[in-house]
Amino acid sequence: MLKSTFVLVVAIGAIVAGCDRPMSSGEKGAAVGAAAGTGIGLVTGGSFGQVVGAGLIGGAVGYLGGSAVGK
Repeated sequence: MLKSTFVLVVAIGAIVAGCDRPMSSGEKGAAVGAAAGTGIGLVTGGSFGQVVGAGLIGGAVGYLGGSAVGK
């Protein structure tokens, strides 16, 4: 429990510290696409027992698609 809390705090800190200007539409599309792709990959991967791999692939495909649509 302590390890997962630490990882969560570090991740939130990295996200907050990385915001130095408003995001462009391409960056917004990439972020939304990556989040949606990861979620869809996790849900569909859970059906086949390959949750982590499907989440990573879904996130990568969502990132590429979202950045392409956002530009």
